[in-house]
Amino acid sequence: MSALMAWMKGNLSWLTRAIASILDLPLQIAFGLLAKPLKLWGIPLPTLSWLGVISAAILAGHAAGGFRLAALMAACFGYIALFGQWQGAMLTLALILISVPLCVLTGLLLGIAAWRFPKLEKLAVTPALDLMQTIPTFAYLIPMLILFGNSPVSAMIATSIFATPPMVRATMVALSRIPPEIADFAVMAGCTPRQKLWRVLIPTARPLLMVGVNQVIMLALNMVIISSMIGAGGLGYDVLLALRALKIGQGMEAGFAIVVLAIALDRLSQAFAHRGGRPVHHEGSGFVARHSHLILALALLAATTLASLVLPALAKIPASWTLSTAPWWKAGVDWITVHFFDVIETLRVGLLVYVLNPVRAFCEAIPWLAALVLLVLGGYRLAGWRLALLIGVLILFCASSGLWQKTMSTVYLCGVSAILAMLIGMPIGVWASRSDRVYRIIEPVVDTLQTLPSFCFIIPIVMLFRVGDVTALIATVSFAIVPAIRYTNHGLRQVPPTLIEAAKTAGCTRWQTFRLVQLPMALPEIMLGINQTILLSLSMIIICAMIGTRDLGQEVFIALAKADAGRGIVAGLAIAFIGIVADRLIGGASAKARQRLG
Repeated sequence: MSALMAWMKGNLSWLTRAIASILDLPLQIAFGLLAKPLKLWGIPLPTLSWLGVISAAILAGHAAGGFRLAALMAACFGYIALFGQWQGAMLTLALILISVPLCVLTGLLLGIAAWRFPKLEKLAVTPALDLMQTIPTFAYLIPMLILFGNSPVSAMIATSIFATPPMVRATMVALSRIPPEIADFAVMAGCTPRQKLWRVLIPTARPLLMVGVNQVIMLALNMVIISSMIGAGGLGYDVLLALRALKIGQGMEAGFAIVVLAIALDRLSQAFAHRGGRPVHHEGSGFVARHSHLILALALLAATTLASLVLPALAKIPASWTLSTAPWWKAGVDWITVHFFDVIETLRVGLLVYVLNPVRAFCEAIPWLAALVLLVLGGYRLAGWRLALLIGVLILFCASSGLWQKTMSTVYLCGVSAILAMLIGMPIGVWASRSDRVYRIIEPVVDTLQTLPSFCFIIPIVMLFRVGDVTALIATVSFAIVPAIRYTNHGLRQVPPTLIEAAKTAGCTRWQTFRLVQLPMALPEIMLGINQTILLSLSMIIICAMIGTRDLGQEVFIALAKADAGRGIVAGLAIAFIGIVADRLIGGASAKARQRLG
């Protein structure tokens, strides 16, 4: 691997640098508009005023979702301005505005291609997605630096690699779930294949596609801290600096700025998508009436930006106008540590003695040959010789690379974390699917957990539970629980009401309706949530190597510290293969369960 990277650097640097130059152009324009002065033909242009950006966000919210969404946009962007996070947030927003549309478009096109050509999906798309999403991001930071340099472009490419797979998977599942009669109706109506796809199938699949868009936004924003290590800057760099100095307050403030930015972008995109599904007619109205919000937003941006040339307070928020909650965060953690030390220590020791240490000892004592035989047999029973062969090759790679003990350490901690996340998250998802009120309470909590940077989970837990496997377990469960909740809720809500009514008419009890109708129909989305839970557990376990875990993540960090691309990629591949084996076995078990249920 190291030799391959050296060859690529020596022979393909002209191509990678050209790609970097092309991608750098829209990035620099976005940075110039939102955060940094931009020169046009040698003339410096001012950045957009913070007041104008907030006004434009409020108008966009009103246009998409009315007064409630406008108030939410005002609260989100107002928080960013009030707590002194504006400069970092605008750098992050610029990166997101370029990378997210790229991820969504790429994911949509790849998902359509995989749906149309099943062989392509099995042979190329799915394995590529598994590698993209399971190889730890730290493992390919060194290749990104070697090929594209230390710049925001490297950060954008790394973010795209990490954030695109959910959109591809959501597209494939959404298109495969469309009832055949809808496609048949499009053909009967005289649609061409292109019209059937873009005017019938894609609009029909919009609900699940928007879940994919949501995941792209969340994962892209979650990547901003890691990508800040290779030149991204923004809020991620602010969090990283705060956490390096163990300044929990400053780190949490910047982390919550990422959260509110993610909530604002998610709600706005969802509102525009739902609004786009409803045709709006403006009979007899002119251009101004049809685009009044856009024209007003542009006018406010222009007016406030010009005024900022005279009034510096409109160009940069004065420090005297901002607030800080940093001392409160530190005081809160100190208070919990003092008053609940005995409870925390009892929980920590109990988890170590009765759960983690026995499972770890059991996993590390498994001989590699026994694990290989058992997993190959399991794959053969579930899906035949192809799955058995794939599992055999992947497990053999982990054993033959000299990383077996660290592989089993990773399996033990990831397995316990993923199981706990599913045991907690799936019942919450079922509960949310049965009550809109519960869903409205859970949704912001889920969004916060998914967008709060992974480093922000670690520091408070470290200060309460100290370094070790218990801290890694709690941080990983908190981070990976979101897909289990979100996809379970969405899958159950997408079950057609007619099927539920038919079950009631047939005399099914509420439990029978859930077990025999709703659960089998929602199984594809639920399995997608389990898949994402396992992958997020793996990604978080690697980050937890920073706090003392002894697994493959530690191997990746050693390679990163020594700039050893080969060592890091091999360890990253071992981590990816763990995720792929788990995904294939769960997928095979799910297929057999669906066959039994008919």
